[in-house]
Parts: sequence; structure tokens; C-alpha cells
Amino acid sequence: MNRAAARALAWAAVALGLLATLALYQRPDFLVSLADQLWSCF
Repeated sequence: MNRAAARALAWAAVALGLLATLALYQRPDFLVSLADQLWSCF
């Protein structure tokens, strides 16, 4: 794999991660559940 292909793959992975985060923000019930699970650890 050459350098340009590796760089394009890295950018695609970053974009996919950002889109997944944006998709989760569209579901507030998931975020509330995640926050409750996080606070239950303390």
C-alpha cells in the first residue's frame, strides 16, 4: 500500500468516526443511558 492510499484510508476512518458520533447525538436516549452508566461507576 502506498502512502497516498494509506492517507486516504486514514481520512476515511476519521470521517466514519465523526459520522458515527454525529449519528449517536441524534439519539438523546442513548446519550442519557451512556451518561447514567458512566455515573454509576462513581
